[in-house]
Amino acid sequence: MAKKQTKTEIASVKKHIKIFWKIFGIGVTLFLLLFVLASWGVFGSLPDETSLENPEKDLATQIVASDGEVIGKFFKENRTPVQYEDLPEHLVNALIATEDVRFYDHAGIDAKGSVRALAFLGTKGGASTISQQLAKQFFTDQVSRNKWQRGIQKIKEWIIAIRLERRYTKEEIITMYFNVYDFLNLAIGIESASNIYFNKAPNELNIEESAMLVGMFKNSSLYNPRRNPEGVTNRRNVVLSQMAKYEFITEAQKDSLQTLPLKVQFTPQDHDEGIGTYVREYIRGYMKKWAKDNPKPDGTLYDINSDGLKVYTSINSKMQTYAEQAVDAHIANLQKEFDRQNEKNKIAPFRDITSEEINKIIDAAMRRSDRWRELKKQGKKEKQIIESFKKETPMRIFSWGGDIDTIMTPLDSIRYYKSFFQASMMSMTPQTGEIKAWVGGVNYKHFKYDMVKTGKRQIGSTFKPFVYATAIDQMHMSPCDTLPNAPYCIPAGKYGLLKEWCPKNSSGNYGGMMTLKAALAGSVNTVTARLIDRVGPRPVIDLVEKMGVDTKEVPEAPSIALGTPDVTLYEMVGAYSAFANEGVYVKPILVQRIEDKNGTILFQNVPETRDVMSNETAYVTVSLMQGVTNGGSGTRLRHNWAGGSPVYKSSVTGYPYEFDNPIAGKTGTTQNNSDGWFMGMVPNLATGVWVGGEDRATHFARTAYGQGATMALPIWAIYMRKCYEDETLDVSKNNFKKPPRISIETDCAKFKEENNGGVDEIPDDEFDF
Repeated sequence: MAKKQTKTEIASVKKHIKIFWKIFGIGVTLFLLLFVLASWGVFGSLPDETSLENPEKDLATQIVASDGEVIGKFFKENRTPVQYEDLPEHLVNALIATEDVRFYDHAGIDAKGSVRALAFLGTKGGASTISQQLAKQFFTDQVSRNKWQRGIQKIKEWIIAIRLERRYTKEEIITMYFNVYDFLNLAIGIESASNIYFNKAPNELNIEESAMLVGMFKNSSLYNPRRNPEGVTNRRNVVLSQMAKYEFITEAQKDSLQTLPLKVQFTPQDHDEGIGTYVREYIRGYMKKWAKDNPKPDGTLYDINSDGLKVYTSINSKMQTYAEQAVDAHIANLQKEFDRQNEKNKIAPFRDITSEEINKIIDAAMRRSDRWRELKKQGKKEKQIIESFKKETPMRIFSWGGDIDTIMTPLDSIRYYKSFFQASMMSMTPQTGEIKAWVGGVNYKHFKYDMVKTGKRQIGSTFKPFVYATAIDQMHMSPCDTLPNAPYCIPAGKYGLLKEWCPKNSSGNYGGMMTLKAALAGSVNTVTARLIDRVGPRPVIDLVEKMGVDTKEVPEAPSIALGTPDVTLYEMVGAYSAFANEGVYVKPILVQRIEDKNGTILFQNVPETRDVMSNETAYVTVSLMQGVTNGGSGTRLRHNWAGGSPVYKSSVTGYPYEFDNPIAGKTGTTQNNSDGWFMGMVPNLATGVWVGGEDRATHFARTAYGQGATMALPIWAIYMRKCYEDETLDVSKNNFKKPPRISIETDCAKFKEENNGGVDEIPDDEFDF
């Protein structure tokens, strides 16, 4: 029989109970007091009403293609907000099941979870709600390692979480949480994360992909799919188990999905990566100038890296991709051929220059380098800097097979990079001026100089159509008119010449009469010389100036007829487009409009247009250039019978192309084969291509390889073939528009006979003075 408790024992128990409740009461009071004091800002300021109303952090500026694809961003933090409607249901469910299953039942703090966390000291799960985690992301800059300070931070986060719950809906809180989290690898927010890890928009994520990204919320540094795929897989499977536990998916779905590999498709959004790197960098410069010239209403300047602007461009993401693929495919193969031919060249990659000239090229490049500038800033003397360029250094260098880690001297690396061919390409709609593709070089990471709008090079025979157009306009000449194919000299004194000018045909062939159509098709220099002598250099310069070419440094000399001026590819494509647009020049357009983060239009581009020639002159000139692709230096676009020739090797040029639609074009080659050009047009697309070395001394020895038809034309052909295969682009195969009234004859029945069936083997327009 149990003993009865004495009065003393009972009193002792009551005393302990009272003490417990006093301690508990004091604890609760102190805890509440801490809350009150924290809410009053005693332990540091809390966010004000404005901050709570506008909690978004830095937002990236997006560059949007004409087809809606985001092709690039400018950012301090790569964050682009999405709306709740953009989040798939299973993504939200994965977050709820894993992070806060009672999210819809609490007001910012999960009381049940908090009690459990306190009772078991966190061993059976934490108590942090999504709202608290959002408060932490927004307003806790640095998580303290000091337990007392971290406790104060926690209390502040609880207070902010309650305020956020009062101010925002549950859906808005979830959306903000997805938008603010850092998934690493420049992926801040779910929009960047889904694109970087899976190359798709958030609304395209499937269940297992959503589970992987939600799993990263626990610790994105630890659960990084690039560094810890096994851990990430395990964490994803935990998320799937949680989804099954709370009946968001079935057990069968869970078991099936947990067996799948991650299938991460890493697509970096670094400034040096992705499509359109050169055009994005041009837009960056454009936007900096625009921001400076167009301040906000309060007088402050827009920050293109954090104000969440949207820059809508004319670029078509598919055409941009096809353009880059065409450049890569051809130049990589062309480089192999160039390297093969240089195996016995003792001064490779250069030709036709002296050792002294080579040293000058290398020295100039050394002094322009980032390394030189950095050492100068450090106060190094010139002799010390030069010596540093001779010391072997670990570095990562470019190759067409992928970057290579190696050890070499910076001086050797300069010569190494000089060996690579560069290329540029621009494609635009003549009728609107909209630039559809812009490739400024072969690899932006290693070759940052843009050869579309910044770099100028001699243009060779691609200048000749301007001379012909002037003759047609002034003298009403027809493509069927004939001129002697004979040596021709313009005497000294005329046009300011100090001595007579007697250009030669690069083929060395002379004799007989030749139609203008045959002369342009074969790029016959003597006929072009006769034409510019008839019209004079000034009218030709005036014409190209109206067509958008900067003529300040173009001399008023007859030699310009053979392409001596240095011109940008941007100017050339804009000028050629006037031919396809019935004589109307439309200034090339890249940025269509700019919007702020709320969708307010800040800038709307207005096309600049002007008549530069009659529609008849434009049509007749186009007809002349069609002769280039039908029976001249561009004929290889048509035929398929020359595959046995090493010049036509498929591995180098992608030949055959077998186009059968109307194409107007012109090849161009400069002296010593330093530059290869091709300008090609169909009715609704004008495209230009340039290929050459960084230095003019980097070139092929033979014109068969160095001419525009081999260097540049294949890029145009590969690009156009891809565009035609993509029927969504609607690139025209129709005839060029003919004016309703035309008085100049363009159908020359004797053309084929005069050229013996074509002149495709005539080397194109090498300077030979």
